[in-house]
Amino acid sequence: MSLDLLTYRSAAMSHAQSLGLFESVLGHEPVSAPGSGLVYAMWVTDIAPIPARSGLASVSVRLELTGRVLMPADTEPQDDVDIAVTGAVDGLMHAYSGDFELGGTVANVDLLGMHGAGLRARFGFTRFDSTTYRVATLTIPLIVNDVWTEAP
Repeated sequence: MSLDLLTYRSAAMSHAQSLGLFESVLGHEPVSAPGSGLVYAMWVTDIAPIPARSGLASVSVRLELTGRVLMPADTEPQDDVDIAVTGAVDGLMHAYSGDFELGGTVANVDLLGMHGAGLRARFGFTRFDSTTYRVATLTIPLIVNDVWTEAP
């Protein structure tokens, strides 16, 4: 047993790719300007055991991914930037809710926050180089059963 990040992240990223909204989908947090148009990036934020789901033989885990939708804030018309970012978030949340086991790779996406913060998005701005981006940062909590073996 082990935590298979590649599988979980790939399953979560495939939803973003299938929406057809993003110019690029990244498996890392960008450290420089990711370009123009809508971009989606995803990375690991937190890993923690879940006592209520673990037993004497194995440990279940809450794997929190962060997803970030980015779009240059000066995209014209600027009134449509929030519409595009919010629409992308809506599509992502709909996809994660509709396939909350990510194709059977996880026990579930913790939609309502049974084991910590639930699926959510927070909006704001970030700056790369000389470009300000409108961003929506998603918390995507994944529950994974029986990740580690417990042994005395």
